Amino acid sequence: MDYTPSELMAVSGARELQDRQVVAVGVGLPMVASFLAKRTHAPNTTLLFELGVIDPEPIHTGVGLADPRVWYRAKYLSGFVDILGTVLHRGRVDIGFLGGLEVDRYGNLNTTLVGNPNGKFRHMVGSGGANDIASCARKTVYIMRHEARKLRKTISFITSPGYIEGGDSRAKAGLLGGPSSVITDKAIFGFHPETKQLSIQSIHPGNTIEDVVRTMGFTPQIPDQVPFTEPPTSEQLRLIRDEIDPDRMYIG
Repeated sequence: MDYTPSELMAVSGARELQDRQVVAVGVGLPMVASFLAKRTHAPNTTLLFELGVIDPEPIHTGVGLADPRVWYRAKYLSGFVDILGTVLHRGRVDIGFLGGLEVDRYGNLNTTLVGNPNGKFRHMVGSGGANDIASCARKTVYIMRHEARKLRKTISFITSPGYIEGGDSRAKAGLLGGPSSVITDKAIFGFHPETKQLSIQSIHPGNTIEDVVRTMGFTPQIPDQVPFTEPPTSEQLRLIRDEIDPDRMYIG
């Protein structure tokens, strides 16, 4: 079966969601993954967009969360205060689903600015609701490309906190939950329960552990046995290609 790394990322992200969960969804592949879960094994999942959209049935992937084509048949339209305050800050979101520019070994996420060796910085989109989601969701899933410039020992800016410096530093800061997975186009990572550092959970078919580690800015924890990621099914691929993202806006 032929599939792309992006399609496997979206399918892997969908598998992180369970039925009847409340999920705060970020833009990009998190949208594709969430809509896929909703159409397959998690039909009763409630999807939230930070700008106030609850449980839509999109007619198009749109060009971001503010595109009304993504809001079609939403169960409720409100605003940022309702989603980030009334729902998220009260601890009622099961999973936050985010993309990012950079992530470090403790799951701290950067979507604000990127630097270069010459000391210059380029400002990007910033936080939006990402900081609130990462701080208050019961757990957070990240999905991003697998490159050394993205998986870094030290990131340029902490937009959204992970485990900060490992151990119980997150709890000491008064934050809820924490990151549970990082999904890339080469592997899926979890976090070690004690050190809170990135640990390889599975590698995607066609890759080796050496491939995964060589394209990172730090060495993750590596268990004795690392399985391959389960490939997509033909039905999952059909839904992504024909219904969820037929224009390949996010799948590429």
